[in-house]
Amino acid sequence: MKRVVLTLIAISSLAACVSAPTGPTIAIMPREGKPFEVFQQEDQQCREFAANAIKDTSNAALKEGATSAVIGAALGAAAGAVIQGGSSQNIGTGAGIGLLGGAAMGAMNSSGKQNQGQVQYNIAYQQCMYSKGNQVPSYPTQGGNPNYAPPNSGFKPIQ
Repeated sequence: MKRVVLTLIAISSLAACVSAPTGPTIAIMPREGKPFEVFQQEDQQCREFAANAIKDTSNAALKEGATSAVIGAALGAAAGAVIQGGSSQNIGTGAGIGLLGGAAMGAMNSSGKQNQGQVQYNIAYQQCMYSKGNQVPSYPTQGGNPNYAPPNSGFKPIQ
């Protein structure tokens, strides 16, 4: 029973290591002349939009870490039993080793999903802020001079 409790605590702590993005990792600036209070309201709206856009990805990352740890512990317990003919000591050792291996695999898989979630969050946030007329890196400012291109931007105006 003690091992089961310790296993559940370990799985819970590993799953807690994975978190959803809490904000954008890109800089967006208000367009010239926009009041900062308006920009702050738009920022909040776009953060909510981006968080909703990636909700499923974040949940999948959390589940993946916990599931991999549980499967690893079960496989480790089975391997421990088979290798030493069913000794309860070896089942516990196998489960512990399986938990560590499963947790490591789960952490690697969920880390990839977490990075993917941050990229998707940033894209949704950029789209929202750009649609509100804010300055997004690598994109021309809306409503400005159509023939203006920032130096070395690669943007060419339509002729």
